[in-house]
Amino acid sequence: MREEPTTDNNHSNGSSSPPPPPPQALVERLKDYGQEDAFAFWDQLSADQQNFLVQEIESLDLQRIDRMIRCSFQSYGLPPASIEPVPEDFVSTVEDRKIEDREKWWNMGLKAISNGKLAVLLLSGGQGTRLGSSAPKGCFNIGLPSGKSLFQLQAERIMCLQRLAAQSLAEGSGNVVPIHWYIMTSPFTDKATRDFFKNNKYFGLDTDQVTFFSQGTIPCVSKDGRFIMETPFQVAKAPDGNGGVYSALKYSRLLEDMSTRGVKYLDCYGVDNALVRVGDPTFLGYFIDKGVASAAKVVRKAYPQEKVGVFVQRGKGGPVTVVEYSELDQSLASEINQRTGRLRYCWSNVCLHMFTLDFLNQVASGLEKDSIYHLAEKKIPSIHGQTVGYKLEQFIFDAFPYAPSTALYEVLREEEFAPVKNVNGSNFDTPDSARLLVLRLHARWVVAAGGFLTHSVPLYSTGVEVSPLVSYVGENLEPICRGRTFHAPCEITF
Repeated sequence: MREEPTTDNNHSNGSSSPPPPPPQALVERLKDYGQEDAFAFWDQLSADQQNFLVQEIESLDLQRIDRMIRCSFQSYGLPPASIEPVPEDFVSTVEDRKIEDREKWWNMGLKAISNGKLAVLLLSGGQGTRLGSSAPKGCFNIGLPSGKSLFQLQAERIMCLQRLAAQSLAEGSGNVVPIHWYIMTSPFTDKATRDFFKNNKYFGLDTDQVTFFSQGTIPCVSKDGRFIMETPFQVAKAPDGNGGVYSALKYSRLLEDMSTRGVKYLDCYGVDNALVRVGDPTFLGYFIDKGVASAAKVVRKAYPQEKVGVFVQRGKGGPVTVVEYSELDQSLASEINQRTGRLRYCWSNVCLHMFTLDFLNQVASGLEKDSIYHLAEKKIPSIHGQTVGYKLEQFIFDAFPYAPSTALYEVLREEEFAPVKNVNGSNFDTPDSARLLVLRLHARWVVAAGGFLTHSVPLYSTGVEVSPLVSYVGENLEPICRGRTFHAPCEITF
C-alpha cells in the first residue's frame, strides 16, 4: 500500500504559478468511462497529492471496472429466477449415511491426502471489527483452556491430518506430501496475518507449505455509478468479497502453482469457524467418489426465519446455487415438505466447500467474463462525509452456478459449525458460544473413549478441550482417556 502524501499545497518552492493540468491522456480515459470527476479537486492538491492521484488512477483497470459496474447495475433489482428445492439425490444426509460409506470415504480421502492431491484454501480477509478487534479474525482467541487462536487450531488440525495420512500408509511405502495451505488475506489484514504466523513460528508447520495472497479491492461507487472519492486525491475502495478469491488465485498465478504441486482438490473454508474440520478426509472421499466438480457441507436450517443462505436449484434441472436469506420470499422459506415434515428449503450454506482444480480454473474465467457483482448499499467514507453508495462484492458461492455437477453433504452443527462473528453479549455466534460448542463436543469424545469428567459448574456450561495435535475427530483417544478423570475445563494434550 502506498503511503499517503502530505497536505502541503506548494507546487514548487516559492512559486505561485498555477499547477500543471492532469495528464490529458488519463483525463480522456476517465471521460471514456464517465469517471472524470476523479480529477475535480486537482487544482487544490499539492504536487505530491497530484502524483498520488495519478498513480492511483493509472493502477486501475478502468475497462474491467467499467464492465463490472455496468453489468452489476444492469442485474441489480431484477426479479430473481425461479427456484426449486435441491433434489434429494444431490444430498448425502446424516441419517442415510452408512458406516461402511463413511469408512470408505475416510480411507479414500486419506489416500488422496497422502499423495499430495489436496490443498486447503482459507478465506481470511476480514478484520475482527464486530469482535471488538482490529486484528485479523484468525488471530482471535475464543477463550479455550489452551488460549489458542483460530489460526493455531486450524494449523494443528492440518498437522494432525498429515500424521493420520502417514499412519494410513503401509509401512515403507513412502512419505506423505505436506498439505499446502493457501491463505487469502486482504490489504487490511495481509501484513498482520503474515507477522502473526512468523511470530508464532507458523504453529509448527513448515514455512514453505504456507502461501499468503491478498484479495483485490474495487472502487466504491455512487448510485449513478461514479467513483466515490475518499479524499480529494484518493478513490474510496473496498475488498471485493470472499468471492474475490477466484480472481486473486488467477492473477497471482496460484492456480498454476497448485497444478505444479500435483494438487487436484481444494478444500475451501472461512476463518471464523472454531469447529472447522480442515481438509476433512471423509468429505474429500465423498467428493472423489461422487465425481463432481463442486461440493458443499450443509446444515439443516433451524427455523424458517434463520438468517442463513440456503442452497436451491435454479429452475427444474438448473444449476445448484445459494440464495441469501434476504432474497428468499418468506412464503417459500416457510414451505414444508409434506413427505418429510421438514422445510423444503432447508440446506444452509456454512462456507465449507470442495472444488476440483479444473473447476477453479473454469470458474475464475467465467466470473471475470460475466463481471456480475453483488451491490452492497453502504455508508462510504468520502470527502462529503458518509456517502450512501455501493461496494461491489462477489461471494464464494457465486461459483456454484458454473459447476457442471454439485453435491451436498450434511453435517451436524454441534460437530462442525461454531461461528465466531459477534462480540460476547450478542445473541448468537459469539466467542463464548463457539467455545462452548468446542468444549461440549470434546467432552463427548472423552466420555466415548472411556474417560470421566468432574466439574465445579453445570456441565452444560463447560467441558474439555482436546488438542488438535492429539485427535482430529475423536479418534485414538482411548489410550489417553480410558479410566481417567478430567476436571473441566481443561486441555487434553500429549
